[in-house]
Amino acid sequence: MTVLSEGNFGVTDSEGKAMFTVRGKLFSTRDRRVLLDAYGKPLVCLQQKIITAAHRRWDIFKGDSAGHKDLLFSVRKTSITQFFGTGLESFMARNTTERSCDYEVKGSYFQKSCTIYTRNITVIAQSIVVEKDSFEVTVYPNVDHAFIIALMIVLDEINVDRNGKD
Repeated sequence: MTVLSEGNFGVTDSEGKAMFTVRGKLFSTRDRRVLLDAYGKPLVCLQQKIITAAHRRWDIFKGDSAGHKDLLFSVRKTSITQFFGTGLESFMARNTTERSCDYEVKGSYFQKSCTIYTRNITVIAQSIVVEKDSFEVTVYPNVDHAFIIALMIVLDEINVDRNGKD
């Protein structure tokens, strides 16, 4: 994943072939991103909800929608974040109680890496920063790449905010 410009990313496979593009919505009342496939078709829309300053949340919708009926999953920054790490919890739309997360992202801000786990602690993806604006992401078999990229976008947005660039 490579940052192209403010809010925009390009995602390529290991051979450099385009997989996804992420478009940012600069003139929106909320932070909003749209993940497009290699042909420009909208796959998911990521929209930030500001609940409190300490508890950031993003909702991810099907296609270019932001309608409640199209909600796929939501992601929030964990309430207890260690000084050296960033944590995210992801809840599928059907998990309305949110008592336990469906997926968890544990990242090390200083080591510039993260691991994504299922609820039962199975690793499904890992990432490391290889250059200032370039990430290398390993997605395990039978895992939706668009889902992983959406989580990585949210994690990057939270880390950008940590640097005071938002």
